[in-house]
Amino acid sequence: MNHTSQCSALIALLLSTSAFADDMPNIDDSHNTKVIESLPADNHDQLQTLVDLGWDSKYISEGRNNLDKGGIYWATAAIQKNNVNLYATVGRGDSQHYTEWNFGIEYGFNLTENLSGSVGYQRLEFYGDDRAHDNELFSSLEYSAVDWLVPSLSYTYSTEANGYFVEVSVHSNWELNSGLTVSPYITQAFDFKYATEEHDGANHFQFGVEAEYLLPNNLVLSGHISHTIAQEDIKLEARNNGVTDNLDQTFAGIHLSWSF
Repeated sequence: MNHTSQCSALIALLLSTSAFADDMPNIDDSHNTKVIESLPADNHDQLQTLVDLGWDSKYISEGRNNLDKGGIYWATAAIQKNNVNLYATVGRGDSQHYTEWNFGIEYGFNLTENLSGSVGYQRLEFYGDDRAHDNELFSSLEYSAVDWLVPSLSYTYSTEANGYFVEVSVHSNWELNSGLTVSPYITQAFDFKYATEEHDGANHFQFGVEAEYLLPNNLVLSGHISHTIAQEDIKLEARNNGVTDNLDQTFAGIHLSWSF
């Protein structure tokens, strides 16, 4: 099963680039889901903990629906001290037998005042009709000089597939009122023997809107609605498998997180 999980990227986004910048973090690309506001800079030397519960209407990653039916529940626990983060995530299908575990470590850093990055490793374990596992190395860069135009770049390498996946995103963050932020985004994804071996290049284009609302007691409610447009990598895979259905995907999700 050659795909980065939605929950693993949820952690990558929670604990990666944006978690170490002082500005509003980017939200979502094709397999990343924003979880919390960035931790205050003066708390980075303290131990921080996060618990997150979420649900997605479909399990979409790399522009593909990974489940035959239904959506997926997510549960995450993470701890951060300084710029080092440890996390564990479990996902369970809501309409079919499927369980996924992600365990990882990530290190975040600031290259300049507005340019931040992260590198990390995670282990993935899949339980469903087929038993599988993977090891992934990932990294990201984000430039956040202005909230309304925040470009980012993410890279994921899979040891099982011996390939990598690249996503270029632009987010536009707008604080509508105190505690409520809405962020439209676009993402262009490229596959290089990560999801398929037959084609290297454009995989899919994605766009959507995500929102975050800060609640009392360090609670954060966030959600998104997203749409993917299949490109040559997905189309070639579908032709080889005799699939004639519409390859584009529309999906949504909601998360509630608590940090302390």
